[in-house]
Amino acid sequence: MQNRIQNNRLLSYLLAIALMFCPMLLSAKTIMILGDSLSAGYGVSVQQGWVHLLQKRLDQQYPKQHKVVNASVSGETTSGALARLPKLLQTHRPDLVVIELGGNDGLRGQPPAQIQKNLAQLIQKSQQAKSKVILFGMKIPPNYGKAYSQAFENNYQVLSQQYKVKLLPFFMQGVAGHKNLMQQDQIHPNAKAQPILLNNAYPLIKASL
Repeated sequence: MQNRIQNNRLLSYLLAIALMFCPMLLSAKTIMILGDSLSAGYGVSVQQGWVHLLQKRLDQQYPKQHKVVNASVSGETTSGALARLPKLLQTHRPDLVVIELGGNDGLRGQPPAQIQKNLAQLIQKSQQAKSKVILFGMKIPPNYGKAYSQAFENNYQVLSQQYKVKLLPFFMQGVAGHKNLMQQDQIHPNAKAQPILLNNAYPLIKASL
């Protein structure tokens, strides 16, 4: 009888411990960054890139809970990401997909309507896989013309409203146009810019966890 009581107490104690850690386990998230060279860390080391810094910050605030998968590729376009996305979703099963794309499409002069269509499919496929989505807005140089630039930038606002996804209006805010924060090509952010990019992105990512 005494052994049974002791066993029951032990089980109750173990159950209490399990319940304490259960919320931590349930809240663990996989975050997938689907981007281009800005997120792939072109021209900087992996450790300097904003995606790596994101994992470090999450580890500090939520020890061993959240995993960041960097599925970004330098030079990536929306159509290229569309071709890769199904396998990425199946492999990583992300809880959150951060879409940082469209810049290369714009620099190549792709029709804004086609860019919007591709981004819409990226959002749809992610949502169909039960992933939350965050969309990072981009801008292109003014020499592409006012009409093209406005149509390009409006895509992100339209998609955010249509699919009810959170939008970061301009991912490169505080970096673009600052020569000291850009590499020699004046297209890619340097190592000093990476913490700024993280600070731009982090509030939306944290809120989605």
